[in-house]
Amino acid sequence: MSKENGRIGSYRERIQGLGSVEDVLSFRFSDAAKLYSAYLNPYLVWISRFIGFNKSFRHASGCYLEDSKGSRYLDFLSGFGSLNLGHEPPKVLEALRQVEHYPNILQSYPNPFAGALAQYLVRLTSEKLGKVFFCNSGTEACEAAIKLTRAATGKKVLVYAEGAFHGKSMGSLSISGRERYKKPFAPLLADTKCVPYGDADALDKVLRQGDAVAFIVEPIQGEAGVIVPKNGYLKSVRKICDQHKVLLILDEVQTGMGRTGRLFCYEHDAIEPDVLLLSKSLGAGVMPIGAMLTKNEIWSRAYGSIEKCLLHTSTFGGNTKACAAGIAAIRTLISENVIENAAQTGELLISKLVVMQKRFTVLKAVRGRGLMIGMTLARLKGNKPIMEGALALWVVRQLFKRHKIISAFTLNNYDVLRIAPPLIVGKTEVNFYLNALEDVLKSAEKFARLRLVKETAKV
Repeated sequence: MSKENGRIGSYRERIQGLGSVEDVLSFRFSDAAKLYSAYLNPYLVWISRFIGFNKSFRHASGCYLEDSKGSRYLDFLSGFGSLNLGHEPPKVLEALRQVEHYPNILQSYPNPFAGALAQYLVRLTSEKLGKVFFCNSGTEACEAAIKLTRAATGKKVLVYAEGAFHGKSMGSLSISGRERYKKPFAPLLADTKCVPYGDADALDKVLRQGDAVAFIVEPIQGEAGVIVPKNGYLKSVRKICDQHKVLLILDEVQTGMGRTGRLFCYEHDAIEPDVLLLSKSLGAGVMPIGAMLTKNEIWSRAYGSIEKCLLHTSTFGGNTKACAAGIAAIRTLISENVIENAAQTGELLISKLVVMQKRFTVLKAVRGRGLMIGMTLARLKGNKPIMEGALALWVVRQLFKRHKIISAFTLNNYDVLRIAPPLIVGKTEVNFYLNALEDVLKSAEKFARLRLVKETAKV
């Protein structure tokens, strides 16, 4: 036997007895947890067990998941906003079947599906943003924007907002707003400056220094706790950026694709960005895809020559299946009035939650737009002066255990319960959620009564 055949035999021996895809389909939660703990992240398994997510989910459709025993669970998290069309949207899956035999990745080839999806996105920005770069995630879209703006202008300083979340790769983390995620990886990108979110005057003061290339901001800050700025903030930001010749990057990874009742959240303020970032539901949660859109003249300054056109590329960006999913997702959002449903259902849900807030002392604030909603819960006394997120985590656990509802808190503010159901959610699901939340908050009042602190979290 040759050495080469010996190596192949060794590979076969190493995977002997490991599960095939068919085998994995029959795994119990304990099987999955054992492998995940051993080879991925044991602490995520601990968190799942603590919350009660120790289930084997075998089926998903629309707003619901089903476990191995046939019990249904209502999803009010939707993959942190990745499932705007719900689980397994039929028309997106059909699009993938239509391209299953088409080349998925063929380098140096103008993929027609990438071109078609780019055309959709450009048309939907009324041709204001004429060039598109495809990647695989929101943080990659942010990285693309960083490189684009620096290459186009020659300036270096990136300005971002306190509480921001733009991803966890090195560049995007450098312009995100929570030190907890940044400190272990320092030093990050130099030449960044931070301003308070919602404070146009503070932004103007920083941009007057003349060294900024771009200001990156979320129209609504998701992970900071669903922070909605005051009316007129984004218009002021657009005006200030224009005055100082600074590019405006809008991160709509969470707010985009209909989440706030418009296809893009910036449409509420009747402004236009210089750079737009999309991901999550662009691929309907079925295929990973991110996109950076920008104006033709900006792209041309950065990459507009044969020498510069390959400075920033992505192996998987713009692949056939991801772009086919994106085309089908956009067509479904628009043709089936999903965006209108997000606006109307969100307005109903927020109005009901505001009434509920008046009845429960543990519910400190309700805010949001469309079906991007956050509720600030009180903090509790504990071993530490204030236990961040303790009550929110308790509520998440109870919603799941008592009512089979999937939810979570926000990453940069653990005291905020996130409400982000699929945009196809109906009144039946909304009423079920509200009744369940009321039941849990009644218990939370008793649970927290003796431990509430006077100084609650920032609302």
